[in-house]
Amino acid sequence: MVYFKDKQHLDFNPYAYFDAKAIERRILAGIPVDDPSDWPVTESYINQVTLMVNDVLLTSRWFNALAVDADDLQINFVRQLPYVLDVEYIEPSEMQITGYDDYDTSININQSEVLKGQLATLGVDAWRKAGIDGKGLRIAILDVGFTNADKVPAFNHIRAEHRLIATHDFTSRKNGDYVYYGNGHGTEVWSCISGKIGDIQIGLATGAEFLLAKTEKSSEKYSEELNWLAAAEWADKNGADIINSSMGYTVNRYFNWQMDGKTTFVTRAANIAARKGMLVINAAGNDGDNKWHCIGAPADADSALSVGGINPSTGFHTDFSSYGPTADKRMKPNVSAYAYVVAAAPARLISTQGTSFASPLVAGFAACAWQTNRKFTNMQLFHEIEKSGSLYPYFDYAHGFGIPQAGHFVNKGQAPVKPTFKIVESGDSITVIVNSEFAFGKTSPDNISEGNANAPSINHEYLYYNIMNKAGVLDSYYVLDVMQPKVFSVLKSDYEQGETLNVHFAGYSYSVKL
Repeated sequence: MVYFKDKQHLDFNPYAYFDAKAIERRILAGIPVDDPSDWPVTESYINQVTLMVNDVLLTSRWFNALAVDADDLQINFVRQLPYVLDVEYIEPSEMQITGYDDYDTSININQSEVLKGQLATLGVDAWRKAGIDGKGLRIAILDVGFTNADKVPAFNHIRAEHRLIATHDFTSRKNGDYVYYGNGHGTEVWSCISGKIGDIQIGLATGAEFLLAKTEKSSEKYSEELNWLAAAEWADKNGADIINSSMGYTVNRYFNWQMDGKTTFVTRAANIAARKGMLVINAAGNDGDNKWHCIGAPADADSALSVGGINPSTGFHTDFSSYGPTADKRMKPNVSAYAYVVAAAPARLISTQGTSFASPLVAGFAACAWQTNRKFTNMQLFHEIEKSGSLYPYFDYAHGFGIPQAGHFVNKGQAPVKPTFKIVESGDSITVIVNSEFAFGKTSPDNISEGNANAPSINHEYLYYNIMNKAGVLDSYYVLDVMQPKVFSVLKSDYEQGETLNVHFAGYSYSVKL
């Protein structure tokens, strides 16, 4: 990546370059319509560098840079150009993909229950009652491929109303706007945002508009992070309000300590996308049960709404969902949603899993939430979605603030939450006691297998608590099955002065200094 020191305005006309919705987004967000970061890279710089390298892969307005294929000798000459600021190496990577069978719209009973739960937990009934379906919002999906998405029945309503605005393949210079090949992952993701087959609703934002960007393929010479950047700039130009990215860049490319919200190339791109007024939503990652463990890039970006995964059988974090915090100790993920879902694959409705599908469920939720108040900026909406979380203001590094709730946006003047437990202090001891009207021992998380599809939704209550140090960082956090009124006790003497015990149960949160 060759970065330049400056750029020239020349005859750039933002009103001719951008889609009208991109201009509207800038005006609503108070972002300059004619901003230097949107000006084209200086043509003379491009021409001279092009003559000195093997190939030019990408021109980035946001970064004022060229991505080039060049050897070390060529780069040494490029570095000496007076207008070159810096050169950054981008590493290559590979990705595995799978195939699918013929299309079949039938679903079994377990799938029906999971499908019901993946939307019910996000308040689908409240959205329907309010007549909210994401209408007027434009969502860009950055993914590995959209096999058969031009034929899958789950998107008939979108095609019929001409709400697929644009497509582009950033992995090939030959295919142009054709994205319906390579992998069905993007097809499944799209369905979790807006899919619908007859009366079967798969995602929440069935009324939204869409941009589809193919940014990855099974094996390529150059980093997909460049494609992610190119697609984000394209999404901005074409008026996207929301970017959904079910991608993550982790092991074999980066170290854990680089997940600090500012180091990786794709994270920097995500933060710029947010500065353009788009809400960037990214999957937390599926590394919670392996050595990597933590969230990936660009989920580590402070301006990306990172989404963790919930197991429908238990109602809390699923083992594979990546954990926070970031390397610089910021809370991640921000919120959570089902990571076991029913989605429309290229050949049939399938049961599938991964935070790849939790993220688009929240993207559909975000479109609905934004429809309720178009005056929200992207970051105002970001924080309102956090506040809508089922655990808010409690949080931890597995669930974030919990599952977003539609009621926060459509039910005005909600009644205050009544206390569901009390904290009793006696000498050195602090004891948490839940109120007697709550049932106990409904199920034990130790006896529930991961991914069991028989539980349609979260139908039991758990008590959450954490220990927060003086810097606001969690030292530990727990999820407890409530088996009896007296849930647990801690000794103040076991903790440093100034640490805080935070407790959440059945919608009520309370904190006490230790």
